[in-house]
Amino acid sequence: MDLFYLIAGLVILVTGAEIVIRGSVSLGKKLNISLFAIGVVIVAGGTSLPELASSINAVVTNHADLALGAVLGSNIANLILVMAATTIIFPITNINKNQINQAWINIVLGIFLIFMSYFYFNFIFGIISIILLALIMYLQISRGSLMIDEINKGDYSALISIILIIIGVVFLIYGSELFVSSAINFANKFNISEAVIGLSLIAFGTSLPELVVGIMSAIKRKVDFALGNILGSNIYNVLGVLGISSFFNKFTMPDVLVSQDLLFMLFITFIVLIFMYLFKKLGRTFGILGLSFYFSYIYFIFI
Repeated sequence: MDLFYLIAGLVILVTGAEIVIRGSVSLGKKLNISLFAIGVVIVAGGTSLPELASSINAVVTNHADLALGAVLGSNIANLILVMAATTIIFPITNINKNQINQAWINIVLGIFLIFMSYFYFNFIFGIISIILLALIMYLQISRGSLMIDEINKGDYSALISIILIIIGVVFLIYGSELFVSSAINFANKFNISEAVIGLSLIAFGTSLPELVVGIMSAIKRKVDFALGNILGSNIYNVLGVLGISSFFNKFTMPDVLVSQDLLFMLFITFIVLIFMYLFKKLGRTFGILGLSFYFSYIYFIFI
């Protein structure tokens, strides 16, 4: 039954995120908010709303291990599940300097998380993270490196837009509670650590929307921005999700995540960089290698 509630919570989370995005974009248009501001909401916040909602809920209920595991697990899944599945269907051959820079930013943030393992994640970390995220997003959008095509979705009256945002937020709150509580019950029932549940079930669940989008983009042969958007999403997960979550409660990084999963995240980011530099593309070789890494990793954390 917990698995059913877990899936139901995820569906409600994703639905809530979509409703909030549509309402926010429509309201932004009505209020004549700049393309940049709307773009940041859609590109940076939109696709990570499920991760953000579930992480805040986990931190507030003193289950920060779940939130940290979900962020690291989601970043790992994005790189060697979502990206690998995408490149197997249609290789990414248009590697540009901005994408390489994004990969380096991911590595710097990974090292920063190792440094943060010696301290608390608190409001100071949150303020620094949000400032860094805003700066990175500004640079990305000003250079035209992020897709903001989704600003065309949703065109409702101001009243309907506000109602949609309220409904979406309610969905996010209720969905996150159901998703997190069922994940905790799942962990307790099978005597699995919350960090492992975050790394696997929650991370995979919240990465499903990106996986579907990646596969559909590959089928349509529109993968030019796929790599950049994945790397950008990973940056948002660290700075945005953990940064905002740290405003709600202070927490620390478990040693097992630092010695194992954080290092693995850095390792696979380096693998992506190596393919960028040496092969100038992410092809089916990377896809097969990535999927092999991912399923081996999931098997490893459960044994």
